[in-house]
Order: sequence, then C-alpha cells, then structure tokens
Amino acid sequence: MHRWSSRAPLFEAMLAYSQHTMGRFHVPGHKARAAAFGPGASFYENVLALDVTELPGLDDLHHPEEAIEEAQHMAAVCFGAEETWFLVNGSTVGNQAMIAAVCQPGDLLLVQRDVHKSVIHGLMLAGAQAVFIYPRTDTQSGLRIGVSAEDVQEALRRYPAAKGLIVTNPTYYGIGTDLKPLAKLLHDQDKLLLVDEAHGAHYGWHPRLPQSAMACGADAAVQSTHKMLTALTMSSMLHVQGPRINRTALRRILGMLQSSSPSYLLMASLDLGRQYLQEQGTQALDEGLAMLDSWNVRLAARPRWGSARPSNAEYRMDPFKSVLYDTEGVLDGYRLKAELERYGCYPEMADADRVVLAFSLASTLEDSERLIEALDRIEEQHPIPISTRRIESSRVANECAAAAGMPMKLWVSEPVPFGIGSIHDDDKSTIAIPLDECEGYTAAEMIVPYPPGIPVLYPGERITADTVADLRRLATAGAKFQGHNVTERGTVPVRLPHLENRD
Repeated sequence: MHRWSSRAPLFEAMLAYSQHTMGRFHVPGHKARAAAFGPGASFYENVLALDVTELPGLDDLHHPEEAIEEAQHMAAVCFGAEETWFLVNGSTVGNQAMIAAVCQPGDLLLVQRDVHKSVIHGLMLAGAQAVFIYPRTDTQSGLRIGVSAEDVQEALRRYPAAKGLIVTNPTYYGIGTDLKPLAKLLHDQDKLLLVDEAHGAHYGWHPRLPQSAMACGADAAVQSTHKMLTALTMSSMLHVQGPRINRTALRRILGMLQSSSPSYLLMASLDLGRQYLQEQGTQALDEGLAMLDSWNVRLAARPRWGSARPSNAEYRMDPFKSVLYDTEGVLDGYRLKAELERYGCYPEMADADRVVLAFSLASTLEDSERLIEALDRIEEQHPIPISTRRIESSRVANECAAAAGMPMKLWVSEPVPFGIGSIHDDDKSTIAIPLDECEGYTAAEMIVPYPPGIPVLYPGERITADTVADLRRLATAGAKFQGHNVTERGTVPVRLPHLENRD
C-alpha cells in the first residue's frame, strides 16, 4: 500500500514566491502584469504571478534538488515507478528520449508499426534501425488491437540483436492488451519493453481500468498526464524501473531535447494533477464511470449509433473512450465529427469510419446528455435512405476478416534504417506525383493524418497498392494531414532515384 502525500511541493513553492516577491528583475518579460497581454489580460491575470523561472526555492528541472525533485519523487511513488521525470514537451520528447537512451546508431529496435510519429522521429535522431511488427486487426470492429506475443517472438527469433520493443498501449482508440506476457518474453532475453502510454495515465487507478505499463513490468513508459488526467496541455511524465534502462543517458538526452527554460505552469500542473489523483481520483473515477454507464445505456437504445469495441475479450477497451459510428453508413467519420461540432460537441478525432470521444474523470453527466441531444438532432437531419446498407456488413468488416488471416511472414518487416540524413532531404531530391500513380515508388516524406499522428508512410518506405488505397480513402473522406496534405494536393512526394527504377 502506497503512503500518499497530500502536498504539491512545486506548486506550493511557486505560490509562496508569488505572495512574497517585491520586484521581478528576472525573466519572463511580462513581470506578472496582465496589462502586457492587452485584450487577453482578463484571461491571463490569474496565472501570470506563477509564470516564473529558476529562482531560489523553485529548483531547476535539469538539475533538481528541491521542490521539483520532491514532486518527481512523489509522482514516481504515485504511478508505481522507481524514477519519474516531468516532461514539458509532451509525450513526444519522452518517446524520443527512450529510444535515444536505448539505441546507438545502427542498433535494431522492434517497433509496433502504428506508433505515433514521434517514435519515427526518435528513430531518426538515434540513427536506429526499426523492425516493424504490424498490429493485428479485430475482425468485428475493424480496430487495430496491437501486436501479438507470437509476432514479437517471431521478430526476436529473426533478429536476436534487437535491443527491445516499443509499443503503443492503449491505442488512440482506447484498446489495450495485457503487457505482462510481452514483458516476460523480452526480459527472458534481456531485452527492454518501452511503452508509449500517452493515453493511459489513468490506468491502474480503478478495478474497471487495465493495469498500467509499470505494473505490467515495462522498463520505461511515457504518459500524457494532460490527455486522460488533469494536467495542462504538453504536460507529461516519463516513468522508469529496473536495471535495463540507461538512466544516465535518459537524463542527458532530456537535458538536450527539453527547453532550458521549462514552463513552471506546466510542471506545477503535473504536481497538482498527481495530488488530485491521489486525493480525489477514486471518487472522480467512480463518478465518471457511472456517467459512462448511463451514456452507454442511452446510446444502446439508439440503434442508429454504434460504439466499436474489440470482439476478443483478451483486448480491453478503455471505458473512457467511445468509438462512435453511424451503423447505417450515411455519415462517415469526418462528416459525423462535423455534425457533432455543429451542435457544440467537439470529439477528439475522426477517421474515415468513426469518431473518437475522449471522456475523463472530469467529464460530467451534462456532457453525456449534450452528446445524446446532438445525436438525436443529427439523426433527424440525416434520415436513412432506403438503399443504405448497415456498416457492419460493409467492406470494412470484410477487409478486416481477410487481414486477420495474413501469414506470419507479413507481420514482421525487414530492418528499416533511419538516420538524421532524411531530415536534410530537400525539394531537389523529391518529386510529387499523383496519388493514383505512386505505387512502387519510395516515399520521400512522412505522410501523417492528424489526429492521431500515426504515419501512413515514413521516409524510405515502399508504397504498396494497399497504402495507395488507404490514402485514397482518407483523401476522399477529407482527412487532414500534417506536412504534405494529400487531401488538398492529391499527390505523394517520392524520392527521385526510383523514378526510373520501380519494381
């Protein structure tokens, strides 16, 4: 049983400074005077006094010895880690730091293929080679459910020199698997398990929630404390345990990748978020789950709207995520998202078929009631045409069933080298060609629908017919892309050397 502390040491130190300071002859330049924000003064005036820098008693994120050190230690105890670092650049910097601490140039790392783009960037910065393990797909819902232990075992057999495995758990859609078998499989061979747990900071805090990555034996895990808990946007944590992860390297890398002027507002929100979880988290989660039970009952009474979830009980769905879709196929995911926004409900994201709703321990019954009202109005505005087929019997389910039967050899890729050089590629080395003509070429840029930020293509990846079909479907549905916008341009950037040498 953990012994909790009701204190928030970093926030308390900042508050003490703001109440006793007489003159601010240090950065930031606003000097806690709201007038400097013009029309935004009324919004910022209550937080400016706490927007501080490294001062006596306020500690230093890059060499913590006082309040930050204490706050990070409390976070480690709270989340079941041996050591925790506060992150002010989101889980992005945590993913990059984990990879760079584990891999030297040329090292192999097993990588779940549908990872966030920050993992690909981490591979580039480390100069590592990735062996991609493709996620399995649930045959009923069409949702990706993560990598299987069998595929990881096969990857380790083929590539015994791999340093370890990095996975995303839970997925952006809230689907997770028990990480204990993966941890045992890897640790038996002295390999590391790294987890992008951005959407699972609340895991392990209620009997109805899955266990956290730390509880399952992961060597390191990154959590976006701002996503499913209560910290400010960009506020995340990196947790580590055990002897396999190089903590000295982690400290050095975080010192390189994180700002030398970290936001104390962000760090204090991590401190307060941990305190709130310890003091009121159980009650808040109870209330949130009761609200979600009511939401699911009311949603089930409306056959027009479905909630996708994995059919295999081995994979658990986060109850705080609802993957909503039009069972009649009248509205695709992007159109449904737009309609919900029209009635004042703003989802987390959409794909070509579904909308992802992210609830949290701060969500209320009023929130769910507003959603139900919006769905009822949308149903009135978009009646079901007689000829429409229900989405469960559509192409999506058929394709998923076919994918589930793919042979093992297609689940594990050959090693893919990543390097800093691809960052320096310029327009002279690439050309954009029409989407319908790009099969067989090599991608020159990362193609990233956002959200969720999972690359469809990474630089150097050969473009297949399946990839072209996925991109065409996304573009037709109106998906948004970071970087090269396939929807607007209808093209894909490819590398010039392959223009005359396609397979």
